[in-house]
Amino acid sequence: MELRPTELLIFGNPKMGTHFFTSNQTAGIDLPMKALAWKDADGQVWLTYNDPAYIAGRHGIKDRAEIVKKMTNALNNFSNIATGNQ
Repeated sequence: MELRPTELLIFGNPKMGTHFFTSNQTAGIDLPMKALAWKDADGQVWLTYNDPAYIAGRHGIKDRAEIVKKMTNALNNFSNIATGNQ
């Protein structure tokens, strides 16, 4: 099967991600973090990932707001650098 250019990036920071695990171990299904870099049919390249707030909500994590904020800021910074939107 043919597939347009697609790369799965797997990354994480155990010092932050472990806070999700200690709140609700089911978060482990979504960690480490993943991002998908892919090219659509029109040739546009995209970078897609699940927002940490989504992951927290998916697992009922309500006691780690500061960690969610730090993870979100880090991902925004990394994705801006990766896409040239600095």
